[in-house]
Amino acid sequence: MKKSTRVNHPPTVELPPGNHALVAPIYQTVKFEFDTLEDTERYLRGERPGFFYTRTSNPTTRQLEQLLAELQGREECLVTASGVAAISQTLLTLTRQGDHIICFVETYNPSRYLIRRLLGRFGVAHTMLSIEDLAGVERTLAAQPTRLVFFESPTNPLTKIADIGALTRLARAAGALAVMDNTFAGFHQHGDYDVDVFVHSLTKYASGTGDVMGGAVIARAELIRAMRTDFGTLGGTLDPHAAFLILRGLKTYFVRYQAQSASAARIAQHLAAHPAVARVHYPGLPTHPQHTLAARQMRDFGTIVSFDLTGGGPAARRFADTLALFALAASVGSTESLVVTQQMMGGRELSADQQRISGITEGTVRLSIGLEDPDDLLEDLDRALAAA
Repeated sequence: MKKSTRVNHPPTVELPPGNHALVAPIYQTVKFEFDTLEDTERYLRGERPGFFYTRTSNPTTRQLEQLLAELQGREECLVTASGVAAISQTLLTLTRQGDHIICFVETYNPSRYLIRRLLGRFGVAHTMLSIEDLAGVERTLAAQPTRLVFFESPTNPLTKIADIGALTRLARAAGALAVMDNTFAGFHQHGDYDVDVFVHSLTKYASGTGDVMGGAVIARAELIRAMRTDFGTLGGTLDPHAAFLILRGLKTYFVRYQAQSASAARIAQHLAAHPAVARVHYPGLPTHPQHTLAARQMRDFGTIVSFDLTGGGPAARRFADTLALFALAASVGSTESLVVTQQMMGGRELSADQQRISGITEGTVRLSIGLEDPDDLLEDLDRALAAA
């Protein structure tokens, strides 16, 4: 074999029997092959296991899928290139022209766009309510056939809590699928509710370090089987190296989430007592309107603390510009603490009534609490609040 050929067909290294890598290797390859054409054909007919093309499946992404399904308490999972890819591919796969979706004002802005604009172009109708309007959900389900009830809890950014038991019961009785964006609550929460499909942004708590993007769709096996071909054809595939980094991040998931939640609770209590703060939105506080519901549904109250400054928009601007330890950046769940203001949250397409329902004001600020020492974070916040 000449050297120009050898560099494209290097020697193979296989572990001997009984010898295993402690950390699974990254299968950074697009293509897989079988020894014979007959084996290839058997695979393509679904008669033998294996891997063929990474857009369809890959050992590294498959390991991540199996782990996430187990964490969420479901049978199967599909991973995607981003959290929004998980949402968009789920919505496209589960709906068709003439279907109807119930969604909510208090929903991640890209999710609203996907339902209202993208699916709307393809003839999928929607009704948008408040997450607190269970009577409206019941009326809507009774009035017209509905394919999906799409919701999140806690909501972004004001941490409203969905009554998951009530929503899933109403959806089930009407023959609709309950699809839940569970990103803020994490993989260890809400799995005991009758949710048909969970979607997650792996960019957030799964990775934890803010340096890799990914998404996940978790459901019972029959639903995932029905979605798998469409997902592969839509092409929003998670790269194996990104899957490896997310797997690495998940090793510290529970330690991070619990530590960050504990810091968030302490910061929420501190903010609630500060004269510059009009209201704190944190489900762990007894003053949160849905604290009792949150305590019933959640093991941890989360790492997101939102609040309204008494000084409104100008105060929020001064507050954000004064902070030193909180990065003025999008996303949540990373080891660094982050801050966004109302101007960065979107929602401009909402009507005046919908904006009122959302609860976001010009003085609203959302904090994502990281792993810094909470004393340092409180000192930074007090300095910024004084400036506000």
